[in-house]
Amino acid sequence: MIDLKTRMLDLGQRARTAAMLLREAPAAARTRALEILSAKLTAAEPVLLAANGCDVEAARANGMTEALIDRLSLSSARIAGMAEAVATIAAVPDPLGVETERWTPANGLDIARVRTPIGVLGVIYESRPNVTADAAALCIRSGNAAILRCGSDCLQSSLAIAALIAEALAEAGLPADAVQLVDTPDREAVGLMLTGLDGAIDVIVPRGGKSLVARVQAEAKTAVLSHLEGLNHTYLHEAADLETARAIVLNAKMRRVSVCGATETLLVDRAAARRLLPPVARDLIAAGCELRGDADARALVPAMTPATEADWTTEYLAPILAVRIVEDLNAATDHIARYGSGHTEAIVTTDTAAAERFAAKVDSAIVLINASTQFADGGEFGFGGEIGISTNRLHARGPVGAEQLTTYKYVVRGQGQIRP
Repeated sequence: MIDLKTRMLDLGQRARTAAMLLREAPAAARTRALEILSAKLTAAEPVLLAANGCDVEAARANGMTEALIDRLSLSSARIAGMAEAVATIAAVPDPLGVETERWTPANGLDIARVRTPIGVLGVIYESRPNVTADAAALCIRSGNAAILRCGSDCLQSSLAIAALIAEALAEAGLPADAVQLVDTPDREAVGLMLTGLDGAIDVIVPRGGKSLVARVQAEAKTAVLSHLEGLNHTYLHEAADLETARAIVLNAKMRRVSVCGATETLLVDRAAARRLLPPVARDLIAAGCELRGDADARALVPAMTPATEADWTTEYLAPILAVRIVEDLNAATDHIARYGSGHTEAIVTTDTAAAERFAAKVDSAIVLINASTQFADGGEFGFGGEIGISTNRLHARGPVGAEQLTTYKYVVRGQGQIRP
């Protein structure tokens, strides 16, 4: 039997060869592959549900929390959502070959900056099988080959999706090796990917919890496009409209508690806390949310349990919300700077100047004004999907779609110039 290292190196070599072919493939062929994949996902619903059922059953037997099982689970609606996301990515304007700038300096050279694929992406993710389809589709759209390594808890679901991806690529005349899924739950495979597979992998994209991202950042021998935890805040400014605040906070926390865009801490201006917090808290408690507040918040809503220092740094991914009363906008942004992960923050206010000041002061990848943090999603940004929400400050930040998975090169056209 071939050992795992040899298998992984072969995976890398095949990915590198496929990346060269994919780079040269016409946009129409890549679009066609995505259209075929979208149709196949819809048609294969029974197969995907059966495979996912095996994963969910095993996860429950292993004691996985309900929040993580929610991430893991597929349904008819979620499969339809996957298919729709792939179709949307197919319709995204092809980013390759686009000139982002063109100029002629004094030497007379015609210089163009042109978008080009990164090469081979290694994507390491945990419980969500839909990432298999999203990551593959975004890599195909952007001309990158992909090596995908899912969590062992969604392996059967991901294998079923990966089989459809290979079929779609082949039917569109593209190399099936352009997207490969590591088919073993052996954790050594992750370590081998982090070595870069002898230079085959250009960028590692971790999509998962803090421990996964920390391991990738510590051990990767190649570039990393990080997706850190979503320690997201919603701030109710003193000029917030009550009904708007109620709707946004309830959605931001409870629409789906297991996604990285869920609000984990609510900050409320002291000047408006008595007006805003009790009705907002009633909505959350009625929806089944546990509230953990500081002393001032608990004085207004006695049903809250005391918050500890750890609550300000916890991504719950569960129906739990930390609540703090702050003196003003500056105190709110100070709290976010100290405790936030640089992911997503929101302000609710009718004061335009305050909103713009909040947006300027907060150094996070996404800042929303009078909107739910649950809009932190590539699909909602018009990207079709995202390979992750980057909290990096270099290359790409926020939802990483097809365009953000490209780099650029300079194409310089001359008329026989030589340098003096």
